Amino acid sequence: MEALKQSVQYVKGVGPKRAMRLNKLGIKTLQDVLYYFPRDYETWQGIKKVRDAVSGEEASFVVTFDGRANNQKPRKGLTLTTWRCRDETGYIWCVWFNQPYRARLYSNAKTYFVRGKVVAKYGMLQLHNPIVEEYLPSVHDVHKILPVYPLTEGISQKDLRNITASVLKRVEGRLHDEFPASVRKMFGLVEKNYALRHIHFPQTVQSLKAARRRLVFEELFYIKMALSVIRQKNHMEQRGLVFEWDQFRLDKFIYDLPFQLTNAQKRVVDEVLQDLKSGRVMNRLIQGDVGSGKTVIAAVGMYCAALSGYQSAMMAPTEILARQHFNSLKGLFENTDVKVECLVGGLKNAEKEQIKARLASGDIDMLIGTHAVIQDEVIFKKLGLVVTDEQHRFGVRQRAALKEKGQSPHMMVMSATPIPRTLALMLYGDLDVSIIDELPPGRKPVKTYHVPPSMKSRVLDFVKRQVAEGRQAYMVCPLVEESDAIDSQSAVELFESLRNGELANLRLGLLHGRMKPQEKERTMEAFAAGQVDVLISTTVIEVGVNVPNATLMVIENAERFGLAQLHQLRGRVGRGEHQAYCILIADAKTREVYERMKIMTKTNDGFEIAEKDLKLRGPGDFLGVKQHGLPEFKIVNLVRDMEILKEVDVAVNRILQDMDNPAYKALLEYTTDKFNKQLAEITLN
Repeated sequence: MEALKQSVQYVKGVGPKRAMRLNKLGIKTLQDVLYYFPRDYETWQGIKKVRDAVSGEEASFVVTFDGRANNQKPRKGLTLTTWRCRDETGYIWCVWFNQPYRARLYSNAKTYFVRGKVVAKYGMLQLHNPIVEEYLPSVHDVHKILPVYPLTEGISQKDLRNITASVLKRVEGRLHDEFPASVRKMFGLVEKNYALRHIHFPQTVQSLKAARRRLVFEELFYIKMALSVIRQKNHMEQRGLVFEWDQFRLDKFIYDLPFQLTNAQKRVVDEVLQDLKSGRVMNRLIQGDVGSGKTVIAAVGMYCAALSGYQSAMMAPTEILARQHFNSLKGLFENTDVKVECLVGGLKNAEKEQIKARLASGDIDMLIGTHAVIQDEVIFKKLGLVVTDEQHRFGVRQRAALKEKGQSPHMMVMSATPIPRTLALMLYGDLDVSIIDELPPGRKPVKTYHVPPSMKSRVLDFVKRQVAEGRQAYMVCPLVEESDAIDSQSAVELFESLRNGELANLRLGLLHGRMKPQEKERTMEAFAAGQVDVLISTTVIEVGVNVPNATLMVIENAERFGLAQLHQLRGRVGRGEHQAYCILIADAKTREVYERMKIMTKTNDGFEIAEKDLKLRGPGDFLGVKQHGLPEFKIVNLVRDMEILKEVDVAVNRILQDMDNPAYKALLEYTTDKFNKQLAEITLN
């Protein structure tokens, strides 16, 4: 409908000045007004008599003003305007703060509707900053549910309510509903005009629920449908490289591995091998908890590439992790003729140039590196497979840049950040998802304990005992340097106090994000080689570092970390034969902190923790929405709306399977037109 594109400036009562203020809220057109949803609602239960007023309650009264208003200045910067009003049962005082103009607005000769929070003060009943409107029985003598919107300076609730009501009146009954009646009936959805009216001005709680359900379904549907279309397109259109390998050599490689694959790893390997020989481009997310063995899946895929005459590249978010992958892959392939190299920023220029020349000539089969591998001057002779580790650390643009270095190479994305499956399907709708939901046998669960800060000296005694037994420990804290604003010990400060205090006899190392890459490398290598007993660090060590002899993780100010991050940190220990421990030092002053610590001590299952984290923190904090490329939803709450998301999955699959249905065809065309631009952002930002 063309009218929806019209500027909000031309709505009655707006004008250029107010339009600029509305623009700050993202409201530029009539359509923006309709889709600027309330953050909450207030219920007007009808009119009370003054004698029935209860302190602390929101209430409405019909009154006349008595005498004159009084403006007082009890202190600098504060003006109090008070005006007594009454009904036939008693008196109540209206009190406004810094609104002296109120004294001129009302008359003793009229009847007014007033609403606000009742406060009992100085033996009087007061209404603080009440709403005052001229009394109209047809408007005010009814039960109402009114929207409460997020505001900006110069725009009041009344302004937004009036603007929204005006736009709704203008478009009433004229909005085209893209969902055919058959889809609405199948999934119990109300019609679009009804949904938009009742999300803003619901007549009943039931009409509000029905409106919200329809709009949540719609928002999830379009994104899910669009991502599914991309995925289907990838499967159908993109001619992928067909890998053909010597099965005997692959079987021997798997047989010679220093460990047996778990059933979950075998299942995921089969899914990857099917993709590599299918003739379509693989776009697969390999998701697995810390220590579930994702790297070996990548190794099998990369070996298949080498056996098929193609090169592969693996991109890790840090030099430490890239070197670690390089060392483990070099070990796995030492009995084969596969050539593995590592390209990171810390190398000397001559070494870098030599690696680039060998890569361009085809002399390197596998290149492991950081974002250095996507620089323009890095040229592959025949790139067939791209693996990215810890995908949430890379923008999707970086993944795309690496992929463009070959002709439709296969893509494997690895993530140790557990995400609930329903959410993974939403986030990675353009990828096939494989989940390694089993840990290698023999891995003992990390024993986790929560202690208050008052037990710190006992924790340090335990650190000393572990080191005396030949083990190593991590101590992690949230900040690099002391901050007055945040009451937490920094890594630098903690290092200094322990080196000169309780742990003076141990070999301590320090690691934080502001150190130079070479310093970080040296510290980590010393820790991995057993030359450092206790590594004091910020969350730099959260991702990927593997030191089997480290059996203790102590996390200072654990209340400052999310559950997913605590779980990632805990995953740095428990990688060897000895029992591992994680001690969370946290002041559990709030219920939420207590709940988080309780969850950590009860379970080692990353997916269960992710579900709880999502519920506690909500999707924005849990994911870091911007970095995932997931759009910011206008009405969807991914915690509350999981059940609707499951219904949306069913709807999308049903529609894609029955594309001969003209109504479905029209809906699909509308989706792709509407979301082409947004899709490009979701899949390439």
